Amino acid sequence: MPDLLLELFSEEIPARMQAKAADDLRRMVTDKLVAEGLVYEGAKAFATPRRLTLTVHGIPARQSDLKEERKGPRVGGPDAAVQGFLKATGLKSLDEAKIQHDPKKGDFYIALIEKPGRATLDVLADILPVIIRTFPWPKQMRWGERSGRPGALSWVRPLHAIVATFGLETETPEVVKFAIDGIEAGQTTFGHRFMAPAAIPVRRFEDYEAKLLDAKVVLDPQRRKDAILTDAKTLAQAQNFELVEDQVLLDEVSGLVEWPVVLMGSFDPEFLSIPGEVIRATIRNNQKCFVVSDPKTGKLTNKFILTANIEASDGGKAIIAGNERVIRARLSDAKFFYETDLKTKLEDRLPKFENIVFHEKLGTQGERIKRIERLAAEIAPLVGADVEKAKRAARLCKADLLTEVVGEFPELQGLMGKYYALAQGEDASVAAASEEHYKPQGPTDRVPTEAVSVVVALADKLDTLVGFWAIDEKPTGSKDPYALRRAALGTIRLIVENSIRVRLIPVTDNHISGFGNAKGLKDWNGRQVEQKCIDLLSFFADRLKGQLREQGARHDLVDAVFALEGQDDLLMVVRRVEALGKFLDTDDGKNLLAGTKRAANILRIEEKKDGKAYDGEPDAALYSLDEEKTLAKAIDQVTAEASDAVAKEDFAAAMSAMAKLRPAVDAFFDKVKVNDDDAKVRENRLKLLNEIRAATRAVADFSRIQD
Repeated sequence: MPDLLLELFSEEIPARMQAKAADDLRRMVTDKLVAEGLVYEGAKAFATPRRLTLTVHGIPARQSDLKEERKGPRVGGPDAAVQGFLKATGLKSLDEAKIQHDPKKGDFYIALIEKPGRATLDVLADILPVIIRTFPWPKQMRWGERSGRPGALSWVRPLHAIVATFGLETETPEVVKFAIDGIEAGQTTFGHRFMAPAAIPVRRFEDYEAKLLDAKVVLDPQRRKDAILTDAKTLAQAQNFELVEDQVLLDEVSGLVEWPVVLMGSFDPEFLSIPGEVIRATIRNNQKCFVVSDPKTGKLTNKFILTANIEASDGGKAIIAGNERVIRARLSDAKFFYETDLKTKLEDRLPKFENIVFHEKLGTQGERIKRIERLAAEIAPLVGADVEKAKRAARLCKADLLTEVVGEFPELQGLMGKYYALAQGEDASVAAASEEHYKPQGPTDRVPTEAVSVVVALADKLDTLVGFWAIDEKPTGSKDPYALRRAALGTIRLIVENSIRVRLIPVTDNHISGFGNAKGLKDWNGRQVEQKCIDLLSFFADRLKGQLREQGARHDLVDAVFALEGQDDLLMVVRRVEALGKFLDTDDGKNLLAGTKRAANILRIEEKKDGKAYDGEPDAALYSLDEEKTLAKAIDQVTAEASDAVAKEDFAAAMSAMAKLRPAVDAFFDKVKVNDDDAKVRENRLKLLNEIRAATRAVADFSRIQD
């Protein structure tokens, strides 16, 4: 079947937009093809700085013919309805319609509509201009003489040419005939801007890609990335150095060149006196270059690697020299910023935070730092951290936000705080907390383990969560402008992975008092505060469910544990869930769950029917069968053992105790008629069923567990 080749050739497309644009082009074209009844075999899109390209193969040469029956008005119906039917179906008269008999509703007119399929070439000529005109660039421009006319094309950069061909692999393809803003689709593209700028005639994707390669254009972004990475590593290794890999920078650089040429430059060794991260950020952000390290020491060398877009006649000497001049100037600025920052102590910067608003309803950054410091002092004993060091770290952890280097490179916040803290003689744990209190910032980010860092990281995240919960600025749908989901997940990982015992309700309840001046909070009563804390705990539960689900745990088990009162110790929740999951994988666990659910279902039905709850203690004198007595005895024994095990936080032992209920529950349901004819016996047996439900709640709410 025929293939489509489409290329949109323009001025420079920003690197950050290329991947999405290629995906958008593929999606928009293939969606339209399918909507037109043209199901294809495969499609792939590519992007370079100057072109978007799409190839779709295995498209039918034409649409299938359409045959459709359309039901019309009743025979003898109003003339207006008949005329509307004729107009809608294209029939000249009712003589062209069929009559269909309906036994219940009578006879109806039926139109048989046959619509021949169109040639795919014609369909493409209709849909491609619409796609190009409605392409979802985040930023667009108009240009040239036509820019002021109504309907002028908007594009990310001036569009110069369109290639659009369609045809069988064994035949010469045809050009899809359409024009946009005076640009006619054809089969002519252009190579590298400087090394092969001449026009290139192309037919289909295979010769198109090959001719571009001959014209110094590597079409496939992944191929450009692989070439850059391989050549950069080779160049570094040739001098016994090691490339500092950077996937984000590699993605960006590959979008800046069509013909990557990797070169190495150098800078004055005197700049190595500033932190390596500052050097890397300077070179990366300003010149899009990679840095190089010494594999023996792990420290940066005074070399960098750049990616040019041309094979220069001088071997790249002028390109290297130009980059070296710019990098020297940028590193001089960075060195000046760093040395200037060292002249002012971190603590001396804090007064400025009193005039910087964190959030209009939550006060200044200065007030926030004081809250974090108080919360750190409260959490420190729970983590086993030195209280004074934790308070000191909390007090200084945000100070580097006001430094020159962080102002220039915001991504270095925290890290620079560590360097400045060490330079002014702070304890190593205090300095480390400056860098680590932002962690973890994602599922793959490292979790701090040093006690002071853990304390400040928890205090920072909990202050954020409590504050925004207090003012009802919670995430809604996909919107989470304050990254509260990330803060909650970070809090969970800090607690669980460091095995920290912390009760969230008391901590959050106490912390809300620190927002006394926040708008609307000073008039709260205790009940409102409690409800906010419970609501926040529910948010943690949802995040924990998602995290455990990713690790293979069942979300319903998290529900079953959180359904119990007072479950605000996340570490204990996780351990309960783990023990419960293992228990339910055993035969005893599965059968006890079935028995407990059976008891709960009977109770629910009977309580609804009778309009009352059977939650009182059963009367032992009314037990007439051995199975009743055995179950009652087992419940008493299991309840005591499970409660004792839970008190000792030995959840595996609690589950083992629960397993002892299984034979008694099985025997009870096998031999005992719950809804006895004697009303008192019936009520007593329902109360006994409730005892089963109550006993299992020592470890979880079994009614929340799915079968």
